[in-house]
Amino acid sequence: MSVRPPAPEAPAPASVGAAPRSRSGGPLVYLEKLSKLYPVGGGLFGKPRFVHAVDSVSLYVRRGETLGLVGESGCGKSTLGRTMLRLVEPTLGRISFDGKDVTRMGPADLRAIRRRMQIVFQDPYSSLNPRMTVREIVGEGIAIHKLAKTRAEADEKVAAVLDKVGLRPEMMARYPHEFSGGQRQRVGIARALAVSPDFIVCDEPVSALDVSVQAQVINLLEQLQDELGVSLLFISHDLRVVEYTSHRMAVMYLGRIVEMGPTAEVSEKRYHPYTRALFNATPDVGVGGEGKKRLLLQGEPPSAVDPPHGCAFHPRCPRAEKGKCDVETPTLEELVPGSHHRVACWHPETG
Repeated sequence: MSVRPPAPEAPAPASVGAAPRSRSGGPLVYLEKLSKLYPVGGGLFGKPRFVHAVDSVSLYVRRGETLGLVGESGCGKSTLGRTMLRLVEPTLGRISFDGKDVTRMGPADLRAIRRRMQIVFQDPYSSLNPRMTVREIVGEGIAIHKLAKTRAEADEKVAAVLDKVGLRPEMMARYPHEFSGGQRQRVGIARALAVSPDFIVCDEPVSALDVSVQAQVINLLEQLQDELGVSLLFISHDLRVVEYTSHRMAVMYLGRIVEMGPTAEVSEKRYHPYTRALFNATPDVGVGGEGKKRLLLQGEPPSAVDPPHGCAFHPRCPRAEKGKCDVETPTLEELVPGSHHRVACWHPETG
């Protein structure tokens, strides 16, 4: 399986912490030390405790680019995607979209910006209202954002977007239960596209589908991106899918990004021991991975309620250094300046 070539976009910022540039270039979406904590337990007099679902994440998505986000189940991928859209309110940090600070927006401004930021959910069975027709599901955003002056114009827009995702316009009178899983996910994609967004979070969009249907949906998303220039955050636990669809890849562990860079670079270098273990656990994945030192992942991820001090991966890492990895938290930095390939590790795997 080939790695998708880089997007023809402006160069990445010199560091993830750089300020967003103007509308004419630079990242479309930019996160700065974004965190989401959920309170758990504690009671009236007990010490408050928190689930660190997303922990100080900084990243960016360029215009017309797919950023793949991969990691074990429960690492915070979906929470990060929904927090980026403020479907989940962030606890700390900043979200910037096209140079505007989304974290400070009130309801009116947020509604306007949400037309440009959409989401495709994981489960095509539970994400569509069974009491609504496809016309109502896809046309809901058009009505909310007043993108059509008449009912006839709205119907034309719904028919056009259904055609774009490979569904016949006459299907708009049907209900979700009358469609297969792949067709339902196409309806979900049509719903997101109906308002002409610039950025779409694809939250495990093919994991609930048969393998034969997965390829069809992935190819559809790539085709739509090439045609419309939309930016995608593609969330998945499947390295093969992320490697195929994404221009850049971010690897997440226990709420943090531990490695990020061009997909071919991450796939070949695998600097972080966790990244290497993920690739080793997936057969026939990776460019130039032959001959790499194999690392098999042992044990379960630590609790997000009580994450380890220092590097969160150190309890499972064979390269962990006592007094260093269990004390100091590594930052996401380039090993080769200018490569845009960053890793958060005190002892990265360079061989």
